[in-house]
Amino acid sequence: MTDVKSPVNPLFLRDEELRYGIELLFFAYRDFTAEPDAILSKLNLGRAHHRVIYFVGRNPRISVTELLRILKITKQSLSRVLGDLIRQGFIAQRPGTRDRRQRLLELTAQGKQLECELTENQRQRIARAYREAGADAVEGFRTVLLGIIDEENRPQVLEGQPPRRP
Repeated sequence: MTDVKSPVNPLFLRDEELRYGIELLFFAYRDFTAEPDAILSKLNLGRAHHRVIYFVGRNPRISVTELLRILKITKQSLSRVLGDLIRQGFIAQRPGTRDRRQRLLELTAQGKQLECELTENQRQRIARAYREAGADAVEGFRTVLLGIIDEENRPQVLEGQPPRRP
């Protein structure tokens, strides 16, 4: 059987199509964050805490400086969020091995458990959407998302990119 693909709408750059893309991003983000938000609210935590937990989990022993670079927030904002997470036992902070002034962050066992709980629903949503869309659409989606990211930030994002399929 021949794979029949619907033609790409040549009017995809019209204002109404672009606005529809914006709406889809808003609705997707709302649903993507709903379950983690509910879990976090029970702990008196928010999305900023979630971002820190996620990136510390993805980058064990990350320095505070590197985390600031990823999140693009102020030291003051990170300090407040990090203080909450350390006090509640989700993140441990240790001095660097070469530079004792450096602060290295990692999730505690409790933090790893929370990160898994927060990420599982999101992982399932992404997996379902990827399965339904297919490999070509996934590659296109990644290309679009990367295109939305400021050009100077793309190399940093690409560092954590999974290997491409042959």
